[in-house]
Amino acid sequence: MDEPVRRLALALVGAVALTAERADELADSLAERGGMSKDEVRGWIDEATNRWRGDAMRVGDRAGATLHGALRELGLVTRDEWDELELRLAQIEHRMKLVESRPRAVPPS
Repeated sequence: MDEPVRRLALALVGAVALTAERADELADSLAERGGMSKDEVRGWIDEATNRWRGDAMRVGDRAGATLHGALRELGLVTRDEWDELELRLAQIEHRMKLVESRPRAVPPS
């Protein structure tokens, strides 16, 4: 997953996690007003939250795929591809230094 999309997805999941305490408070409040048990309300909130998390992840995945496709059409590379190319270039440079530093055989005269 591309870094900006991954960060967005993590932020969305983090927002949901931060609201867990608020969800407990909301469940208490709704249970008092609605005549339902706290467990029933909490179950409903958890179900809605889980659905929302799944939707957020799917949106993030689709956005990442769309962005990746747009970058491909523009002829741009991803960070992972760039890093892989840098590594391959460093390996080739290292091999060239090894070849160049070998003592050359002097032909007999």
